[in-house]
Amino acid sequence: MTDQTYLTSWQVSEKDFPRGGAPEEQLRFLVRYAILAPSTHNSQPWRFRLAGDTLELFADRGRSLPVVDPDNRGLLISCGAALFNLRTAMYYFGLAAEARPFPEPGRPDLLARIRLDAAQLRPGEWGELLRAIPLRVTNRGRFEATEVPVTLDAAMRAAAHGEGAWLTTFKTARAKQAVGRLVAEGDRIQFENAEFRRELAQWLHSARDKDGLPGYSKGIDEKLDFVTPVTAYLVRTFDFGNGVAARDRELATGSPLLACLDTARDDPLSWLNAGQALQRVLLVATARGFHASFLNQPIEVAHLRPRLASLAERKAFPQLLLRIGRGGPAKHTPRRPLEEIFIEDARAAEESW
Repeated sequence: MTDQTYLTSWQVSEKDFPRGGAPEEQLRFLVRYAILAPSTHNSQPWRFRLAGDTLELFADRGRSLPVVDPDNRGLLISCGAALFNLRTAMYYFGLAAEARPFPEPGRPDLLARIRLDAAQLRPGEWGELLRAIPLRVTNRGRFEATEVPVTLDAAMRAAAHGEGAWLTTFKTARAKQAVGRLVAEGDRIQFENAEFRRELAQWLHSARDKDGLPGYSKGIDEKLDFVTPVTAYLVRTFDFGNGVAARDRELATGSPLLACLDTARDDPLSWLNAGQALQRVLLVATARGFHASFLNQPIEVAHLRPRLASLAERKAFPQLLLRIGRGGPAKHTPRRPLEEIFIEDARAAEESW
């Protein structure tokens, strides 16, 4: 069975917020929400540093994915999602603060600096999103045929726009088939690459590990967790591209809604903002009882990305591709303990990465 130690992070409760505590204590509590953000291969590529009333967010490039994410675009998107969770908790608990992205141009791994100030906001205004954070889960199973309501479609678009991005949604069978073909082509190209398979296999972990993709996230019965190393060996050794492509194409075309998150530019700040937009969209969907998972293959394969962009509503850079619908029960993935993600000497840590 899964080691519950690494799943307890999902049990964070607003009742435990240290309202009368020092700023450092309050910020440490907010990080408990930040680490529940999604990340590629559940790599959790973030680190934090506390200094009184200031919290710094760093990219942990030691947890990068050089094959599937050579530019660290996905890494920064993941960190952006963590930043949005942090902001949501901060606003909900009525903490006024300045959250500056890339505060020191000479330190590209320092992604944001959050400094608390006197409380000025009314607590509770972000309650719907905050309570959705520990409920959000990436559901890789099939979705029901239930349509995504027009009101939710509009709310997700507004959520993306509020964070400086756009959300293009694909609803018709023809549009979903066009996207599904790109997803399948991306699968075949990726699995033909032995380096891609090796990297993926490295992140297929036991359900008892604190990071990576546990077997149950790939459909392996949790009671058969012992076969995860065998699965990793098979992924590393054999090209299953055609089978994966067929499955993912079916998932794409059979989902009630596909959605592409786009940005006007394609640079580190845009990637960080895309992560914040992503998490806001996911929390809006979660709060209304819907699930999401990722089909990013047409974005991860460079020459397919412009083809996906051509299907969108505007000229922009696709950053993420989502499928959205109602699914069956899905389990959370583990999280690293807080003591592992806090750092004392940020500059020394950056040099070691």
